[in-house]
Amino acid sequence: MTTFACADGRCAVRITMCAALAVAWGVASGLAGEPCFDPAAAQWGKSHTSDIRVVTLNVQDGLRTTANKTENFNSWTGLARSVAALRPDVLLLQETGDTLVFGGVDSVNELNTVIDIFFRGGADPFLGGQVTSYVQKYAPGYDLPYVFVSSETDTFNRNIIVSRFPAMDLNCDNRSVYNDIPSVTIPNAYAVGGDGGIRGFALVELDLPDDMYRGDLVVGNAHFKAGGSASDLDQRLRAAKNVAYVLDYWYHGAGGDTPDPVGAIFDFPRADCVLDEQTPFIIGGDWNEDELTNGRRGPAEWLTQAQFSNTQGGTDGTDKDRTDAVYDAAVHPFSGERATHPGSGRKLDYLGWQDSTATARRTFIFNTTGTPIGALPPEFAGLLFPGGGSGLASDHRPVVADFILPLFHDGDGDGEIGLDDFSLFDQCVQVGSAAGTCAPFDFDDDHLVGLLDFGHFMVRFGGGCVAP
Repeated sequence: MTTFACADGRCAVRITMCAALAVAWGVASGLAGEPCFDPAAAQWGKSHTSDIRVVTLNVQDGLRTTANKTENFNSWTGLARSVAALRPDVLLLQETGDTLVFGGVDSVNELNTVIDIFFRGGADPFLGGQVTSYVQKYAPGYDLPYVFVSSETDTFNRNIIVSRFPAMDLNCDNRSVYNDIPSVTIPNAYAVGGDGGIRGFALVELDLPDDMYRGDLVVGNAHFKAGGSASDLDQRLRAAKNVAYVLDYWYHGAGGDTPDPVGAIFDFPRADCVLDEQTPFIIGGDWNEDELTNGRRGPAEWLTQAQFSNTQGGTDGTDKDRTDAVYDAAVHPFSGERATHPGSGRKLDYLGWQDSTATARRTFIFNTTGTPIGALPPEFAGLLFPGGGSGLASDHRPVVADFILPLFHDGDGDGEIGLDDFSLFDQCVQVGSAAGTCAPFDFDDDHLVGLLDFGHFMVRFGGGCVAP
């Protein structure tokens, strides 16, 4: 018989941990056999439940009151199946609400109803009859309950942000949603003055679950001016410069603790705090310019790098630490195609993020064209010509990114609570103290790592993907 000297009770914790380790290993091994992101096997989900999946998609007028909402070979059906297949946590939509009747645009209230029946079906209050194609028909149990429809419009379209998480004020100005950035009233640094462009740059501050994430999240969505004229080019760049300035000076205090430190932004009520270091922004949309072929520093570079990029020795980037944020280089998993607008062969749609806080586990472009039939998501089963589903949905292709955000109790920072963290937890039990690297494992905030913390740890252990 083996005996233990347990004067401080720590070995009792370790005995309990060892007894649970076999179970934990079995859980982890089972999850490892179900990767959930394996496109060749028609699995397009997230690898880890704690990742935040963000999708941006220009819907080409597919979501509107006058759309055909029945199960058929139409845009509404293609969009519903695409969203069901990708299951984003945050969905950025552009070009919604164009009724295609004398240039009309749906109201904010009308589009809130459109999004409701797009996800959940029911009676069609606009055309009569029933909505027979909807997201939850193809993905039962999946939902994005929080909707923000921007009031900004070019008289044709609106931007929409749909989320799994509720909105919450994060910068102490008693607001959590913005139809557009607060205007830059005094041209300063590189900002030329004005707002976020013809359709606005919508922002939503999201409250992430406090028992999982160390911070929260700000998301932004824009549909910049289209076209190749000198005026179009100028409008896009003016908007991007203003937004970059607001992200840096308003949300991050230009690296300090005071929002808008030089008083150049009109903000009422005024923001009273900057975002904490664990709360990043993720922005996206149809930015209408291909950074690889435009021959200039376009919107994507300005939004993420501001005036001077890191390669130029710049320290004014839009990341919290004033380094450059980044924008995606997503491609189609099978063809390697980078174009999000196949008709022009250009990449017009982007996601950008603060890489000092948010880590992209993966980025990709979703396009049924070029995807082998056996690799198509099961949500496209039964659709006439399933390989044409993306083209049916829109003339743009979704850009998808799975982000690792700072997690509580993730000792090694890999975006999951797994066996590596189990080993770290064991070391912290032996030390006892919750100081330093052991702080993530102090679940009960008693400044110690012990048996009570282990119970909480096991509840969260093995949070890998769950296949649809």
